[in-house]
Amino acid sequence: TLANAGRGLPPVVVGLVVAMTLSRRGPLGGLELLYSRPAMVIAQVVIALPVVMAVTAAAVRSVPRELRLQARSLGASAPQEAWLTLSEARLGLAAAVAAGFGAVISEVGAVMMVGGNLAGDTRVMTTAIVQFTRMGRYGPALALGAVLMSLVVAVNVVITAFQGSADRYYR
Repeated sequence: TLANAGRGLPPVVVGLVVAMTLSRRGPLGGLELLYSRPAMVIAQVVIALPVVMAVTAAAVRSVPRELRLQARSLGASAPQEAWLTLSEARLGLAAAVAAGFGAVISEVGAVMMVGGNLAGDTRVMTTAIVQFTRMGRYGPALALGAVLMSLVVAVNVVITAFQGSADRYYR
C-alpha cells in the first residue's frame, strides 16, 4: 500500500521536499512558514503519518471480520461498528502511536532543514545535540541525550502499561 511505501521515506528527503514547497519560490512560499515551528510540524507529520497509517491499517485488519458482521446483525450502526473495530484493535493502535513517536522523536535532518535550528526558536533537543557535538561540547550533548532517552523510555513505559492494562481488562 501507499502507507507501507511511505514508511521508508528518508527523513532528509522529506525535509528537502517540505523546504522546497515552503521556500519563497515554492508553491506555498507565500505562507512564509520556512524556518518556523509549523514547518517542523509539517515535516514531522509527513514522516510519521505513513508509519501510523500502516500500523493502524494492520491493526484494524487483524480484527475478525465475523465480529463486525455479528455487530451489524445485532443492529449496530456504522459508527458503532467502527467504534467496536477500533476498540478491538486498541493494542495495535497503541503500537501505531509508539511507532509514530519513534519515527519523529529522534529525527534530525528534516527538522533542521525546515526549522533552521534557530536558538530559542526552532532548535529542538535532537538538533541541539548535533549542534553541541559539532562544537565539541560533549557534556551538554550527552546531557540532552540523557533527557531524550528518558523521555523515550517514559513514553514507552506509558504505552506498554496501557497495552498491559487494556489486555488484562478485556480478557
